[in-house]
Amino acid sequence: MKSLLVLLAFTATIPVCAQSTDKQAAIRQLVESKNYVFRAQTAMPQTGQVRNLTSIYDLKITANSIVSDLPYFGRAYAPADPNEGGIVFNSSNFSYTTKEKKKGGWEIAIKPADIKADVSQMWLSISVDGYATLRVIGNNRNPISFNGQIFSPDTP
Repeated sequence: MKSLLVLLAFTATIPVCAQSTDKQAAIRQLVESKNYVFRAQTAMPQTGQVRNLTSIYDLKITANSIVSDLPYFGRAYAPADPNEGGIVFNSSNFSYTTKEKKKGGWEIAIKPADIKADVSQMWLSISVDGYATLRVIGNNRNPISFNGQIFSPDTP
């Protein structure tokens, strides 16, 4: 009877493992192709509380461009244009470096060079399962982080 329970428990985990492996392979392919979307689900300003995001905010990455549509909550140190809010920009001139973590996942550094937005560097840490944390560092603003997931650009 015990062996039957062990066998049932083992076979019940096989589909979950197969699904997990498929998802991990898909995430690897997205990261290696430099064609994915980071969709933010929470914002974590340096000061203040974590905020759950109820609208769609994302960072779209392709080999040739980066399009950011992210909110900003925090303190700015220089006069800002009142018509510009958040971390919103399009960049086609940027550095993009990827480092694979020893325990799986990736650390990606992005430095836009052709934008007016107050973003000097972005760090994207992606797990093998597609969960990610984005840290945005600016010249005249406090840093902010976002938690979210990586998706294919075709995902609605």
